[in-house]
Amino acid sequence: MGAAATIELAEVKKLPQYQIYKKNNGEITAEPEQLTVPFAGDPYLQYGGAYLGDPKDTPDFKYVTWTAYPKFSEKHGSLMRKHLTEVLFEDLKDKKTGKGYTLSNTIHTGVVNTHLGVGMTAGDEEAYDLFKPLIYPIIKGWHGYDAYTQKHPTDLDPSKLVFTEAQREKFAQYVVSTRIRAARNISGFSLPPGATAVERAGVEKVLKETFAKLDGELKGTYYELGSLTKEQTDFLHGRGFLFQLPGPSSLLTGAGASRSWPDNRGIFHNDAHTALAWVNEEDHCRIISMELEGNIPSVFTRFCKLSTAIKASAESNGAKLMWNETLGFLGTCPSNLGTGLRASVMIKLEAFNKLIETKTDPYLLDYVCAGYELQPRGSNGEFSAAIGSKFDVSNKQRIGFSEVDLVQKMINGVDKVIDLERRLTAGESHLKIREELGFTSDVSIKPGH
Repeated sequence: MGAAATIELAEVKKLPQYQIYKKNNGEITAEPEQLTVPFAGDPYLQYGGAYLGDPKDTPDFKYVTWTAYPKFSEKHGSLMRKHLTEVLFEDLKDKKTGKGYTLSNTIHTGVVNTHLGVGMTAGDEEAYDLFKPLIYPIIKGWHGYDAYTQKHPTDLDPSKLVFTEAQREKFAQYVVSTRIRAARNISGFSLPPGATAVERAGVEKVLKETFAKLDGELKGTYYELGSLTKEQTDFLHGRGFLFQLPGPSSLLTGAGASRSWPDNRGIFHNDAHTALAWVNEEDHCRIISMELEGNIPSVFTRFCKLSTAIKASAESNGAKLMWNETLGFLGTCPSNLGTGLRASVMIKLEAFNKLIETKTDPYLLDYVCAGYELQPRGSNGEFSAAIGSKFDVSNKQRIGFSEVDLVQKMINGVDKVIDLERRLTAGESHLKIREELGFTSDVSIKPGH
């Protein structure tokens, strides 16, 4: 689409850039019901570039190509913006992977969405190597992991976790629920930002075959997102299992990962509703293991079983999972490399919550969690109180540590938090706990530091 093309206004309204324009400027009207693309004020073109006709274009998404360095603004705060120099841009701009993923595709979401932190996506496995001069500094900036010198360990053996009977009883009293999730992608297929309709269907086929073979506690049901009945939609939504079309300014939409929605997307859950998988959302498959209360080894064991099943299914189809010894499991966004694992508990902490609500000591919980590389979130995110005193506590790290390492840190950290919650509840001073932990300043953990 190098020259302006006249298309039906109804088709223009399907494009995410039109939705962004509408939010800021209101509806566009045209007579007769036609408009040219690009249209006047197209937000996707305000930073340079042009619609040159990308083979991956669909009726609901058009990729911008930048033949010259993007016109970044002061609002662009991503790591991509920081590390993409004009010299590097010129060196990489004409390169593309064997599947046709370009530098413009890679940086697309970070250019059109100024608010992103990472600001880039990978469209296939090769992109991580081809665009390494850009991606590796981003990985180091986000994770503190030097992909040029370090190797990533993988360990999916739940028997190595240490979780005592005393901890089991303690967690049952305070932890409301536990969830562990990670992405798995199948080598040989493009990732969602670069996938064709054929590849997306191929991924779904492999995963549907995987789910059909699951037995025992993992046996369950797969739902095609585009074929859901109202009853099924209400059921999945009520259980928190349903994923929606990403918003027009999201990382996924800006990367082209939401093209042809909802084709070949789907949701699987086991009969007990303790295992869940999302197909062709951000990644080929997001696997989630969960259950009520705090039996973390049980949740991790189920997670490992599901991961192993997907790996075996890929191999039975002559494929393998995207993984290498440097970056671990690969995915669409560099923020989820390595283990790609997020282990979280919903935990009730009334004493800590009171310290935050009364502003007596709003940073103590964050400080304690930081010692175990954990991140607590209240109802309004970091440093906020929690409705019902129920906090989400999860691991910060993704790469450079094995799955067992990260889940064990979760166990150890939550164990410490519960011990301190009990001491606070018993009337012990938060100042005494601060002194004991060597926590004398809030500066290192306040927002913006």
